Amino acid sequence: MYRFLRTPRWWGINLFVVLAIPFCVFMGTWQLGKFEDRVDSHEEAGRQPAASTQRAEPLESLLPVDKETSGRAAEATGRYGEQFLVPDRALDGRQGSYVLTLLRTDGGRSLPVVRGWLPEGGRAPAPPSGEVTVVGALQASENQGTKGVRTAGGLPEGQLGMISAASLVNVVDDDVFDAWVTLTDSPAGLTPVPAAAAAGTGLDAKAFQNLGYTAEWFVFAGFVVFMWFRLLRREAEAARDEALGLSGS
Repeated sequence: MYRFLRTPRWWGINLFVVLAIPFCVFMGTWQLGKFEDRVDSHEEAGRQPAASTQRAEPLESLLPVDKETSGRAAEATGRYGEQFLVPDRALDGRQGSYVLTLLRTDGGRSLPVVRGWLPEGGRAPAPPSGEVTVVGALQASENQGTKGVRTAGGLPEGQLGMISAASLVNVVDDDVFDAWVTLTDSPAGLTPVPAAAAAGTGLDAKAFQNLGYTAEWFVFAGFVVFMWFRLLRREAEAARDEALGLSGS
């Protein structure tokens, strides 16, 4: 009854099944691993100690900013220069602005320093004069896809839409670091801005997309097995009917 399994057609079908099932299982396992990596990154970001409790490291040793260095306590020395407001920034449910001051470091480059959050209607305190050493949580430059960031179009002078070297290069002549820090201790009148989690460490839509792909690949593997058994049953029934002389009537 099952002699049809030795035909070239069924050799091809069986070869496809033998290759397809391990491939689907491999891809499903790989997507599951990607999801677990995102979960681990999210949990690790939640366990990361606050910058105020970390030992500060030289700024240059933490660059470029990545998942490992984002949020770490960075230290830089220099003199404060130009100051800007970054509006439309919420903190604890209230609207206000970040007070961003450029720190011209000893190396000649300028570091954007968010000295704190200013409520609407408040007056930003002037930065201290002379050489200062700042300690704050290191952050990657923002982009237009970041939540709460808007473009600079229509903003009055002295304000920035986002914190990045790309936006600052249009308003200052300094060579700006492609990173910024938020002070752990803000001056009077300002509230410290908590460091944001590094990009790619949260349980975002991509994480659950990986989980969805995991289910799809395992479903594909099950579908291949189902179709193989269905074809086998159909061929077996056809062979049985042929043996009984019931086919072709």
